[in-house]
Amino acid sequence: MSRNSLAQNQVFSHLDKTALQKLSDCAQVRQFPSGEWIAHNGDIWSNLFFIRKGQVTAIKESPEGRSLTLATFGEGEIFWGLAFFIENTPMPAALKASDECELLLWSRDELMPLILENGRLSWELTRLVIQRVQFVSEIVEKLAFQPLTSRVARLLLEQFPSGQDVVPRHLTLDEMASHVGTTREIVCRILYRFAEQGAIQINRTEFMFLNRSLLEEYAQ
Repeated sequence: MSRNSLAQNQVFSHLDKTALQKLSDCAQVRQFPSGEWIAHNGDIWSNLFFIRKGQVTAIKESPEGRSLTLATFGEGEIFWGLAFFIENTPMPAALKASDECELLLWSRDELMPLILENGRLSWELTRLVIQRVQFVSEIVEKLAFQPLTSRVARLLLEQFPSGQDVVPRHLTLDEMASHVGTTREIVCRILYRFAEQGAIQINRTEFMFLNRSLLEEYAQ
């Protein structure tokens, strides 16, 4: 069974075939091209969705126009608007299609009867919410206590495979800044500091990793 099947998700995996079919039948199938906003910060968006194809990124934006990438969700994962659980509560972050997406989407009213009649479904959804709270707590801890240099080093190590010494630069400076909660100018300065110290070599379209151990020291 493929990863993008409802039965492979921890929240829905225990449902029998009849319940899974009912779940699938009441879903809206929505297509989003890469870069399209699914929901904006401040929207009253009372939906839960399952990613059948593509990726969705949660982004926090400041009034000054800066952004912070909170998380990226891939095929087979689910996420929700806050109003799905707390009626009329605005979105605390925006949701954007990272690449071409196909979502199965349920409104609060459509999915709530199934949740209320199925205790295991309710329990698994609660567990997932707690896992996401733990994840957000880790993000806050990094932003509060980890220096920017460490955050950029960790981003490089996480984003680029350890088995390759030369890798394409698939993130722009703005995207890197969004991941670590700063500006493109500061990210640029840190990258060139790493280059001066012999950790990386920077080309227009790629990074060359010269000393991963040095980056790992910075990331700690």
